[in-house]
Amino acid sequence: MAERYLVPDLAPGEIHRAEQTIHRSRFIVTMARVSTLEEAKAFIDSVKQEHAQATHNCWAFAAGEPGSTVQVGASDDGEPKGTAGRPMLTVLLHCGVGEIAAVVTRYFGGILLGTGGLVRAYQGSVKLGLETLPTTERVPCDRLQLTLEHPFVNIALREFETHQAQIIKKDFGLDATFTVSVPQTQTENLIESLTQKTSGALLIEKL
Repeated sequence: MAERYLVPDLAPGEIHRAEQTIHRSRFIVTMARVSTLEEAKAFIDSVKQEHAQATHNCWAFAAGEPGSTVQVGASDDGEPKGTAGRPMLTVLLHCGVGEIAAVVTRYFGGILLGTGGLVRAYQGSVKLGLETLPTTERVPCDRLQLTLEHPFVNIALREFETHQAQIIKKDFGLDATFTVSVPQTQTENLIESLTQKTSGALLIEKL
């Protein structure tokens, strides 16, 4: 199992932003927490859409634990090759924070920066964003699907709260079905407590 590590303290869809001006060009860095390639792509596309009139929307992401290159990507988005995306990714891989993505939006101010200047500008923008980025510790979690009879729903909800389980999905059909994310340190306690309080009248599946 993955160890605990720092991740951006941002909810799904929430962003963190910082801005600087270098030789009349605006550089806006937008950051988000992403844990999959799909989440990274959706975040990047949303920033590109928001800043569709910008000269460039360069991006980089590292969707795994800090320093891992298993799920990474980068793009110069029209800037000279190697002056934006890769330098941004280098900063992300060495910042000690995992599951992170950054888009640096540039509105050109009319003054060319040269390749060295571009590298410094894009890396500096990511570092600027990291300076004020809120972070939190990622706690390894299990995902469980629980099916139980409706009279036990309130008991289950109380147990979820007690054991720090977050409800991801719920379905109230013939029976009540919950998909929850629970810290691995709490998984066995939650299962044991629910089994006891429902007299075993529930189905539990680890996803």
